[in-house]
Amino acid sequence: MRRRVGVGFSAIACAAAVTGVVIALAEGSAHRVLAYFTIQSNILVAVTFAPPVLRVRARGPWWEPRFAGGVLLAVLVTGLVYHLYLYEFGAEERGGAIATGSVDWRTVSCQLLHTVTPISATVAWALLTTPGGLRPRHAAQWLLYPFAYLMFTLLRGELLEPGARARYPYPVLDVARYGYAVVLGNSLLFALAFSTGALAILAVDGLLGRLRGACDPQVRLRLGDGPPRRLEQDGQSTGRNLFE
Repeated sequence: MRRRVGVGFSAIACAAAVTGVVIALAEGSAHRVLAYFTIQSNILVAVTFAPPVLRVRARGPWWEPRFAGGVLLAVLVTGLVYHLYLYEFGAEERGGAIATGSVDWRTVSCQLLHTVTPISATVAWALLTTPGGLRPRHAAQWLLYPFAYLMFTLLRGELLEPGARARYPYPVLDVARYGYAVVLGNSLLFALAFSTGALAILAVDGLLGRLRGACDPQVRLRLGDGPPRRLEQDGQSTGRNLFE
């Protein structure tokens, strides 16, 4: 039952991510849309959580826990930043759409990418993951992607002409308006947010491992609670894959 529910939420995450990205691409140019961290993280979700949906009757391996954890971190921070900070920037557009009774497809896309995808991906990860395999070094590796994105955004902004649309995808990274000192300060805050999120995922992974191991002998064996001779069966790896 847990596996079926997890696969269902994986399907929701994939559908929301793909639909949201398609709408965003239809509303704007590809080179501009694909520069957003939101779009990139949702594409990663669609790729990561598609295998259990496409191979619903099969059992892993599909993805390494460290890869799935990094993708989950990226999309969770995406959702939190949007709802805590960026949501207010689209208030005027949403109000205009409501007043005219029209469908604001940009808002639909934003809700799919920033709300539906993060929530459904989190539930799918919690239900389908083989817990207890994440380590602090994995959290450090997850921070490489946000750092690379920051470097990409700053370099892209320098290469584009001043005044170009979406020269800097996010206001907090707009060097032309605020300068490098402010952007550096904002980047440090984001680094703190990503680090906190990474540690939270590690903590949840450990908690799930203890809880599931208490009631599932197979998970207990994967986590090391059992005779060493039973840690591997039929030549398969024990506990290093994301999905069971």
